[in-house]
Amino acid sequence: MALCLFDIDGTLLSSGGAGQAAMEVALESTFGITTPTDGISVAGRTDRAIVSDLLNFHGIDDVESSWTRFVDAYLAQLPRELSARAGMILPGVEELLAGLHQREQLTLGLLTGNFRRGAELKLGHYQLAEYFSGGGFGDHHFDRDDVAREALAHMREYLAVETASEVWVIGDTPADVKCGRAINATVVAVATGMYSMDDLEATAPDHLCEDFADVELLLGLFPGE
Repeated sequence: MALCLFDIDGTLLSSGGAGQAAMEVALESTFGITTPTDGISVAGRTDRAIVSDLLNFHGIDDVESSWTRFVDAYLAQLPRELSARAGMILPGVEELLAGLHQREQLTLGLLTGNFRRGAELKLGHYQLAEYFSGGGFGDHHFDRDDVAREALAHMREYLAVETASEVWVIGDTPADVKCGRAINATVVAVATGMYSMDDLEATAPDHLCEDFADVELLLGLFPGE
């Protein structure tokens, strides 16, 4: 059994900035903060790490009560922002997922920095949720490598196997390449996020593509054909 673990934002879809906007609304509704947040990187990071930095930046104690209030407000706002913004499924994604989903010896999972519920909301909004059986999420881990380990462990449990014959990680950031290496996966990097082909090439993925538009070529890369 082969596993393909997909990132979400910048790889499968562009939400039009819905996540950031929902966090800004959550900051205001929960803590009354409307001042800008500068210098916090988000690409390839986990929501746990991003929110921790966000709270610290604005001088909010990163304690359970603050955390719970903020995350609840964020997840309540996210569907509204997804509906209000001109996001999109990225080129070739639907065809690629449909093709891979048909392969009996291949299972699709997620390896994302999103909160689990945030991932469900995004994939549900773009009608992609049916393709995925679980994976690793950004609820608890600060390091994406740990999310990769969680994803692999979850998928092994889901499939009731000790090992997978092949593991693939697909993402759009250097962090995706790095975390793929942490679980000895074959890595496909795609330049549909904020990183260029040159940026990604420097991280030495096993395969590199501009986008997923050439579906037939991409389907030929993956096992279970």
